[in-house]
Amino acid sequence: MSHTISNYSQLIDMDKLPQHIAIIMDGNGRWAKKRFMPRTFGHRAGMSSLKQVVETCSELGISCLTVFAFSTENWKRPHDEISYLMSLLVEYINKELKELHQNGIHIKVLGDYRNLPPASVQAIDKAVQKTAANQGMVLNIAINYGARDEIIKAVQQIATQVKQGQLEPEDINEYHFKRFLYTAGLPDPDLLIRTAGEMRISNFLLWQIAYAELWFSPVMWPEFNREELLKAIWEFQQRDRRFGGLNVDGQGDSYA
Repeated sequence: MSHTISNYSQLIDMDKLPQHIAIIMDGNGRWAKKRFMPRTFGHRAGMSSLKQVVETCSELGISCLTVFAFSTENWKRPHDEISYLMSLLVEYINKELKELHQNGIHIKVLGDYRNLPPASVQAIDKAVQKTAANQGMVLNIAINYGARDEIIKAVQQIATQVKQGQLEPEDINEYHFKRFLYTAGLPDPDLLIRTAGEMRISNFLLWQIAYAELWFSPVMWPEFNREELLKAIWEFQQRDRRFGGLNVDGQGDSYA
């Protein structure tokens, strides 16, 4: 498919928007390295991309946006980089919270953020509490998050219910299980975007993306902007989503 279109905003079908977009924001370090700058320079540059994406999704009326900010595996990175990322999180919240709140955005956190530095926990608590009653787009920030860890925690909670006689094993089903995930009560992602050309999921929302459309962009996250997001949404709208069934013409595989 040719991607020479210059203005995707004119092509977006407002009646076929994804309800939930999830993004793996990748490429900050490589973007900085190409410019002979430290990785922290790339992380800071990525903040403007996040702002554009949040604003665009909110303007379009997307119900939910989930961004992967820091994984359980990211603790393996150098201490200085981790410290910078934590301080950047606090800076982002302090700088953007007023506008996010005014726009009715409801901030949630996916992951065990209580293990972050105290300043980060305090900033997150402030953002979550201030926006708790907002009725606009849900902004999920996945931080200290890993999908396998999320699933294990859900299994542990269900096992406790069974042990205490509150639940019979045969009554465990998909809908019961989803109640114990960080995304409980939210629609599963329709569209998963990963930037910087990498084509892997990296332990992100493994349960929730079972039927998400995957879209991989070669663009580094600091250069991912409104038009790139609209491009992803437009291409999402060109796909035939069958959820294991057949399309209107009776075509399609039973497993697709």
